[in-house]
Amino acid sequence: MNKTLLVIITSAIISCSSNENKMIISGNVEGLMKGTLYLQHEEDSIVVNIDSVYLKGESNYKLTSNIKEPDIYYLYLEKEDGDSLNDIIPFFGNKGEIEINTRLSTFDSSYEITGSKNSDLLQEYNSIIRQYNSQNLDLLEIFYNAQIENNQKRIDSVNSELENLIRKKYLYTLNFSITNSENEISPYIAVSQIPDANIELLRKLYDTLPLVVKDSKYGKILRNITID
Repeated sequence: MNKTLLVIITSAIISCSSNENKMIISGNVEGLMKGTLYLQHEEDSIVVNIDSVYLKGESNYKLTSNIKEPDIYYLYLEKEDGDSLNDIIPFFGNKGEIEINTRLSTFDSSYEITGSKNSDLLQEYNSIIRQYNSQNLDLLEIFYNAQIENNQKRIDSVNSELENLIRKKYLYTLNFSITNSENEISPYIAVSQIPDANIELLRKLYDTLPLVVKDSKYGKILRNITID
């Protein structure tokens, strides 16, 4: 075979393989005048920068990375205003194109993600969990006030409500994971939110996962939890 043709074919194969494993993150940060966007991923318990882009007078961005399987990534904005709070968007990355649009003023709360089913489900789950967390804070305030007033009857009542709320939160998480067991978000939520749940319930969840999800990063972690 002609050497030139062989090189071209080899390059094409490598290029196709690379593109198949590539994740492309693009979008717009409305209101951003100057700053650096980082695509981050946790490796060996350390969050590292995978790609970055410096924006000045331009709010559209594009970041890329090779990816083996769906996993949690972070879009981090480093603004040049000295304020580093509320500038991280967690999302489930996957192969292909993902679009993340948000606003500078509400970077981590007004974002919209398209192109990632797992991210859609993560946002759905978090929206309900925020309601549980809000109820928990309200009950804690009542509990502390009851302690100050030395109202034992009220303390016991609120304790009961708190325990009931925790059970509801656990059951919601488990049911959400089982309902969405065909997606990698299912074992991720289980291992990150309820790793101390009843082992039989976690085994039940693991058994509902299809083989491809069982073989995923979080599927393997869930399996290890269930056999410990």
